[in-house]
Amino acid sequence: MGVCSVCNGLRKFEINCDNCNELLEEKGRYMDYFDDYSPYMPIDQMKLEDGIPDDYKNRQCPHLYRCSSCGTDRVILISE
Repeated sequence: MGVCSVCNGLRKFEINCDNCNELLEEKGRYMDYFDDYSPYMPIDQMKLEDGIPDDYKNRQCPHLYRCSSCGTDRVILISE
């Protein structure tokens, strides 16, 4: 099992919005938003069900980033 540097607070990414160029805010793991119990499920199991091809195989952790200015959401894959 890999370690996600964003989940563990080891690294921050500064990513700008494609629409308005404002800085996106990191909102946590993408799959934690699926339902009420998603944050409590095993991470590797959720990667198999999140609809993102190869994130499990490539050891990537999908994170949701949101623009507070225009509301755009973007999923960024963080290498573990």
